[in-house]
Amino acid sequence: MELLIFGHGGRAVLFFPTRMARFYDYENWGVVEALRHKINNGELQLFCVDSVDAESFYNNWAHPAVRIARHLQYEEYILNEVVPLMKEKNNAGYFEVAGCSMGAYHALNLALKHSHIFKKVVSMSGRYDLTQHIDDFRDLFDGYHNDEVYFNMPRQYIANLHEYGILNDMRKLNIILAVGQTDPFLHNNQEVSRLLWDKGITNEFYIWDNYAHRPRYWRQMVELYL
Repeated sequence: MELLIFGHGGRAVLFFPTRMARFYDYENWGVVEALRHKINNGELQLFCVDSVDAESFYNNWAHPAVRIARHLQYEEYILNEVVPLMKEKNNAGYFEVAGCSMGAYHALNLALKHSHIFKKVVSMSGRYDLTQHIDDFRDLFDGYHNDEVYFNMPRQYIANLHEYGILNDMRKLNIILAVGQTDPFLHNNQEVSRLLWDKGITNEFYIWDNYAHRPRYWRQMVELYL
């Protein structure tokens, strides 16, 4: 799988693409350029990874159990290939994860599940339960549920977390959620933020004017939050 690395040092950021997007889209949309000053100054190093959403969540030809299994293979690739690459290229010891739209889901889910790896997560315009039907966004599992689906939907598993060790690791995360005022995922974001607070997991939650689910907003968001 392909990826792009921008920068030579500083905080290492694993950057997930939007829904079925590619590893080069943030560069094409000017999102990377919005961070150019921090990148050139050695404050920030971006690792823009590719996506397999078309083979997992959006593979309508596959059974939902196959969709979530493919997603978990992708997660193994991130953990066993990309994270070691980040460690090889960056010795700062401060790893972050971020994403926009579907990338925001990937970022938050990965950070919560592996909070011993990451210090910070920035999720912009995200949807954190892919089994919910929200406006024009359908249930990506067509009503199917199993343990693997459950344990990869933050809105579902956060509420039932009770183990001190897991919660304590999550409480060390710097969590930032941002979404537009008229974005259909606004309520989902509000609910996830509240669920985190209910578990003593602090998080910053920002509501932007209008829809804010576009690259021109994400260019502004990354300047503020990354």
